[in-house]
Amino acid sequence: MRRTLVALLAVVLCAATVLAGPKFLAVWKAPDVARLNFAGKKVAALVMAEDQSLEMSAEESLVRQLNARGVNGIATYRIVPREELHSAEKAKPWFERAGVAGVVAFRLVNRDVEKSYTPAVWSSSYYQTFWGYYSYGWSGLYIPGSSHESTTIVVETLVFSLTDDKLLWAATSETKDPKTLQTFVADLVEASVNEMKKMKLVG
Repeated sequence: MRRTLVALLAVVLCAATVLAGPKFLAVWKAPDVARLNFAGKKVAALVMAEDQSLEMSAEESLVRQLNARGVNGIATYRIVPREELHSAEKAKPWFERAGVAGVVAFRLVNRDVEKSYTPAVWSSSYYQTFWGYYSYGWSGLYIPGSSHESTTIVVETLVFSLTDDKLLWAATSETKDPKTLQTFVADLVEASVNEMKKMKLVG
C-alpha cells in the first residue's frame, strides 16, 4: 500500500511539473527557413529587462542552456556596455566585433499577479443546533481564511540570424507561478526547443 501511495505521489508531482511549464500562445517560423544551424557558432543571449540583475542572471542562465545544446552562447551584457544597450545604432558594432552569428532574445511582455481568497471556515461539533452551539459558541474553533497569490508571466522569445539580419522563429508563452529564475529559463528554453522540433526547425 505504501509503495502504491509513493508511486501515485510521484505521478502527481510529475504531472504538476508538466502543468507548471510554459504554455505557448502563438508560434511562428520564417516560411523560407527549413533548419536552424547554429552549432559551433556564437549566439548571444539577450534578455530585455530594465532590472540589470535580472538581465544578467537570466542571460547567464540562457547561455548555459545554449551551451548544453552545442551552441557557443554568450551573454549580451558581457559584450555590450549597458549605456549603449538600448540603441540599435550603438549596440550593433559590439555584436559585430564579437562575431555573433545569431541572437536568442527574451522580452517580458506582461506580468499579472492575481490574488484569490479562501473564505473563513468555522469548525465545531456544536454547530448542529443553536442552543447546542450557544454554550460553546465563545470557544468554538475559528480557522481564518487564507489568501493565495498567483503570478502569470508572458514572454516573447525570438531567434534572429545576424548574418542575414532576419527573424527565424518567434513565440509567445505564458508561465504560471515560476519557482526560480533558473528553472523558469531552463523550462522556457526546453519548451521552445520542443516547439521548434514540432516545426522540424531543429533536430
